Amino acid sequence: MRQHTRNAVGFVVLAILMAALFYWNINTGSVHLSLERMLTLLRWGNDGTTEGNILWKIRLSRLLGAALLGGALSIAGFLLQTFFKNPIAGPFVLGISSGSRLFVGFFLLAATPIVTGGFSPHVIFLAASTTGALAAMALVLAVSSRVQNLAMLLVIGMMIGYICDAGTDFMITFAESSQLQNFTIWTMGSFSGMTWATLGASALITIPTVVLVFLLSKPLGAYLLGENYAKSMGVNVKGFRVALILLSSILSACVTAFAGPISFVGIAVPHITRLIFRTSRPMVLIPATFLTGSVFCLACDLIARTAFSPTELTISTVTSVLGAPVVIWLMIKRRRNG
Repeated sequence: MRQHTRNAVGFVVLAILMAALFYWNINTGSVHLSLERMLTLLRWGNDGTTEGNILWKIRLSRLLGAALLGGALSIAGFLLQTFFKNPIAGPFVLGISSGSRLFVGFFLLAATPIVTGGFSPHVIFLAASTTGALAAMALVLAVSSRVQNLAMLLVIGMMIGYICDAGTDFMITFAESSQLQNFTIWTMGSFSGMTWATLGASALITIPTVVLVFLLSKPLGAYLLGENYAKSMGVNVKGFRVALILLSSILSACVTAFAGPISFVGIAVPHITRLIFRTSRPMVLIPATFLTGSVFCLACDLIARTAFSPTELTISTVTSVLGAPVVIWLMIKRRRNG
């Protein structure tokens, strides 16, 4: 009963925080909206006024994108931490983000117009990012068949990330200045580029993927109790591990494609969620992690926009400042417990 109460309170608090951050984000800037005016615009749509254009063409799509992609990246981190049984596993650490960065860098810095012509930049970014993420994790999975130590596998993932970063740096060295400018803007990471088109594309990918993750709650719970227990419960462990990697790669690749590389969200948010709910049940942790990631990224985006206004910080700058202390605390705590 106590755990059910904690779960209910946790979800209510997260919902209140999300609503407060939505209202705060919408009203932060040169144009302020009253609650009544905001509800009117949300109900009846853009009326063509300055307030309506700012809400519908700039702020609302950005806020929804931050909430959606922040939740997706947090779920990706949760899946990787479950797979590797390591608290610092995440898309940014394991080379998934670096693989996405390498392939996007190839299209922005090295590919000819013949290769990219005829396709929208969003399609190219998504295809390149997904291909890079899956390629990086395919290498990790190939090594996993030979290496049984999950800690060693984590180190190998980090080394693959460094190799991808080296390849990207090589292309940067010989890139044209115009190409380099576009790539630099993308690598800085931001939700400012979210439009209704990119929001729809990202929702089409992330929402079904998150639903699939939630449907895996029962085998995830069995897997957390050990591979032998999961096998006794009828879980195909080998196929299940591939599914975890595939789903986490798709989520992190989608985030990287539309918002650029974002650090520490996938590592820190799952642990923050566990601290709030104090449970290991995937059926609770999966939606809770998604909501916590949404709240976390909405808060970080607000700080990025307003801390040094009118200059806007990159989203990774804020997520690193807020997320890195969580990782440091986890490492210290693990060392003490060890």
